[in-house]
Amino acid sequence: MNVRRSAAVLAATAVIGTAAPAVAADPSASPSPSVAIPEGLYGAGDPTYDGVWRQSLALIAQHRADVRPAAKAVDWLAGQQCANGSFAPFRADPAKACDSKTLVDTNSTAAAVQALSALGEHQAVVDKAETWLRSWQNKDGGWGYTPGGPSDANSTAVVIGALAASGLDPEKDVLRNGHSPYDALLDLALPCADGGGFAYQPDKKGKLAVNADATAAAVVGAAGLNMVTAQADDRGKGDCADGPADPEQAATNGAAYLAKAVRKDGYLKSALPGSEDQPDYGNTADAVVALAVRDGASAAREPLAWLEKNSAVWAKQSGPAAYAQLIIAAETAGADPRDFGGTDLVKELNALGPAPRKPATAAKADKDDDGSGNAVWWTVLAGLAAGAGVGMLLSGRNRKRHQ
Repeated sequence: MNVRRSAAVLAATAVIGTAAPAVAADPSASPSPSVAIPEGLYGAGDPTYDGVWRQSLALIAQHRADVRPAAKAVDWLAGQQCANGSFAPFRADPAKACDSKTLVDTNSTAAAVQALSALGEHQAVVDKAETWLRSWQNKDGGWGYTPGGPSDANSTAVVIGALAASGLDPEKDVLRNGHSPYDALLDLALPCADGGGFAYQPDKKGKLAVNADATAAAVVGAAGLNMVTAQADDRGKGDCADGPADPEQAATNGAAYLAKAVRKDGYLKSALPGSEDQPDYGNTADAVVALAVRDGASAAREPLAWLEKNSAVWAKQSGPAAYAQLIIAAETAGADPRDFGGTDLVKELNALGPAPRKPATAAKADKDDDGSGNAVWWTVLAGLAAGAGVGMLLSGRNRKRHQ
């Protein structure tokens, strides 16, 4: 769930499928996009490497905030799908068929599935994407960023979320060679002596190194949740414990690692070379979600408070995916995304794309309007009120709208 890949890293990952996720500002904030920005796309920056990802997160965040995304925004996302069901990070000309040069990936595809499933639109697109994802499941049960690439924790987690969103049980319904996606995550879990978190991938020598971003993703994935369904669990904080391979305990161990990582400063630090002392806003938002999902809202309180105080400039500079991450974190941990450190995250996100559709109730009221500025049902309500002896003048109505 992270705005984590710079353009250069994304390009490298699409080619070799083994680069660990980097942490960087959202490339959608680029001031000089190299391609024309489609009308339905959120953000004004170059979408070459993150168009589908940022659009999916934006639609998910709006859905979680009870906002109906614009039809053109939803249609744009669905229209990015290739004929085989996959998604690339961005297709400037969707009318042109995908070919062997189209760098499709599991992360873009899975994010689109989560968004479209949540909205209940374009089911045929969701079904084709699900079939494509399942066709590229590795023998260990997981997925890599590129189709057929070595499994990594982030990709496996986001695909688990997509398949769960489409109604599948990842543990029982999604098996390859007898291995489920949870088996792939467990293969990347470290013992408590090494931190108890998750690695992104084994290195060239097969060794595992704990990675905070991969850990946050894996904790949510191990719970069978996704960006849409993540909610705080009130079970309370758990301790790291080694033992038989078990997704639940592995997730508990991962949350214990994240809790320790944010304890000193309230945030996760950047994994980019040379920037160890810099805060990583996106990964911190992911940690909030993981901590809340596993240990409850109270476990996420400190990093959430840090984000409320410090994330406004980052979000403004980074674009729609950043606002979406913050909305998802706030929603999961029980904060108000419309008053997040004094910022209305929902309003800021909505302003970066086509205006959302009106709520269904407001749309119906407008349809019933008689053209005089008052709805036809105004007269009906006034008559009912008078008949009941209510001594008040009904002078109109207020309709609640999501900005």
